Amino acid sequence: MKKTILLATAAMLTAAAGGAMAATYDLKVLGQPVATGLIQKNVEQPFFENFAERSGLDAETDYKPLDVTGIKDTEQLRILKAGLFDIVSLRMSQISRDEPTILGLDLVGLNPDYETGRKTVDAFEDAVDAQLQAKFNTKLLGVWPFGPQVLFCKPEISQLSDLKGKKVRVYDQNLANFVASVGGTPVPIGFPDVHQSLARGVVDCAITGPSSANSAGWPEVTGYMLPVAFQLALNGYGINLDTYNAMAPEDQQKLEAAFDGLVDEIWAYSEELFDDAVRCNVGESPCDTVKSYDLKLVPVSEGDREIIGNAVTEISFPAWAEVCDATNASCSADWKAALGLTN
Repeated sequence: MKKTILLATAAMLTAAAGGAMAATYDLKVLGQPVATGLIQKNVEQPFFENFAERSGLDAETDYKPLDVTGIKDTEQLRILKAGLFDIVSLRMSQISRDEPTILGLDLVGLNPDYETGRKTVDAFEDAVDAQLQAKFNTKLLGVWPFGPQVLFCKPEISQLSDLKGKKVRVYDQNLANFVASVGGTPVPIGFPDVHQSLARGVVDCAITGPSSANSAGWPEVTGYMLPVAFQLALNGYGINLDTYNAMAPEDQQKLEAAFDGLVDEIWAYSEELFDDAVRCNVGESPCDTVKSYDLKLVPVSEGDREIIGNAVTEISFPAWAEVCDATNASCSADWKAALGLTN
C-alpha cells in the first residue's frame, strides 16, 4: 500500500534550501460498522473526516466503515499487520481470537460500570499494546467502551436462570463460557446478522449495548431487556507500526494527543447514550438519542448481580487464563500484577 509520507522529499528540500517542510500523510482508516450506531456516526466518523483539524497534522484520511468493505471484524489485526490499512477501529472481543491477551481488559463480570472499566483499561492496556506491537506490528492508540452489554430476549424472562435451554447470541468465548454456565446455549453471530437471527428464531436472546440494539432495531424483534452488565464491550484504535514509525516524533505526539482526546470523548458520550437508550428501549422519558420502543424492563435482582460478580473468579478468569497463558506464559500473572490482585 502506497503511503505519501514525504519525509525524504522534506529532507532534500531542507538540505538544498536551508528550510523545512512538514511531512504529509495519506492514511487509510477502517472504522466501526455503521450498524453499531451513534458512536460511529456522531463521534468516530466526524473525527476522521476532520482529522487534519483534530490532530494538527497535514493529513488526508480515507475512512471506510467496516460493514461497507466486506471485511470481517475477526480479520482486523491481520489487516493491520499486512499494512492494508494504516489505522483500524478495533473490535476487541472479535480480534481476541488472534490475541487472547485483549480479553483481559473486559472479562465477564470485571467491569460492572464505567468507572471500574476505566481503571481496568488504565492498568492493563500497556500489556495489550506490548503484545500487539510484538505480534501484529500494531501500536494501540487508545481503548473505549460501547457501554454495558445487556440482555435482550424474545421469550419472557425474569432472571438469568431463565436462559436455561435458550439459544443466546454472544460475541466472544469469555461470554460464551458464562452463558453456558447458566444453562444457555451460546451462539456466535456477527452483529449485522443478529436482527434477522432473532426474527427467525435462530436465537432466543442476544447480548449487546442498549444504544447499539436500538439503532439495529432489536426491540422490533424482542420483548424483554435485562440491563445487567456482562461486559463494557471495549474497543480501541490501532495504527500500523510502519506508518507510526515513519512519522516525525513531533507528529507522533500530535497523533497520540488527538486519539487521547477522541477516546475521552467516547467514554463520556457512551455513558450518556447508555442511560438514554435504556429509557428509550422501554418507552420512558426523556428519550433524546434513539427511537422509543416498549420493551419490558426486567428488574435486576441481587441474585443476578451476585452471579455476574462471581463470574470473574469462578468462570471468566480461569477459562481465559488457560488460553492466554498458552500463547503468552506470563499473561495471567501480568494481569494480576497490573490489577493489583494476589494469587
